[in-house]
Amino acid sequence: MPSGIVLLDKPEGLSSNGALQRVRRLLKASKAGHAGSLDPLATGMLPICLDEATKIAGEILSSRKRYRFTIGLGVRTATGDREGEVIERSAVPELPPARIEAALGRFRGPGRQIPPMYSALKRDGRPLYELARSGVVVERQARPIEIFELRLLGCRGESLDLETHCSKGTYVRTLAEDIARELGTCGYLTMLRRLCVEPFDEEPMQTLESLTLACKRGETPRILPADWPLEHLPAVRLEAEQAERIRHGQPVALAAGTGATGKVRLYGPEGGFFGIGEADGRGNVRPKRLFNVGGAEPEPIA
Repeated sequence: MPSGIVLLDKPEGLSSNGALQRVRRLLKASKAGHAGSLDPLATGMLPICLDEATKIAGEILSSRKRYRFTIGLGVRTATGDREGEVIERSAVPELPPARIEAALGRFRGPGRQIPPMYSALKRDGRPLYELARSGVVVERQARPIEIFELRLLGCRGESLDLETHCSKGTYVRTLAEDIARELGTCGYLTMLRRLCVEPFDEEPMQTLESLTLACKRGETPRILPADWPLEHLPAVRLEAEQAERIRHGQPVALAAGTGATGKVRLYGPEGGFFGIGEADGRGNVRPKRLFNVGGAEPEPIA
């Protein structure tokens, strides 16, 4: 199978790493990495980078995400979702649409959010969820986030169905708890589905079942090329000598020059994606993250 990106529709009950390993084995990839983890109870888009494409996973991690989620009102759990122990109960007030809309409006736009204890963030090398399971609570610093969209899809008794488009680093469990507090009660996440990760908004997802079936039939499943999510970066075509210099960690000066500044996509003389470079705006490009093409590993870049 070629290097590239599989957009998996992760099923409920499977960790992101568990899903990743199943895809890696199915497609016989030597290495794999996912771009933004999902909790086991969550479903939806999990971009999985295979082989050389793992080198651009960090570029996808900076992307915006869209979620659909449900808040159960009147109950708060230790984990912020339905898997945790109930630690608080509260009456649910009358919630006319105008009151809900007013509450949601307070979360739209730039803001700050304190990450939950049950998260993969690390403190002294240990994930916070490990500390939380041991009964240890540590102080967490609020981090900047942005809610680009937040809309009510429906109100069903003591639950709210919502959809949000948010920045990297937004914890929907925490958002659900905060919305419930703003409504004068407590709440927890009962359902979470990631609809998309930018820039894969319109791209179809594949299930583990569809991938398995394709492999059994000897078919190649849909794998996006590694440069697919990098179209926002300027493209630079390298001549053979320039490509060789870049592969050895040396900068090159482009004959025609380029006004680009910052990260650029590098392509070899045959048009194949070569990796990511850094342009200085004066026609000079240096290597930043190179792909292994032609069977030889690129030399380390200082």
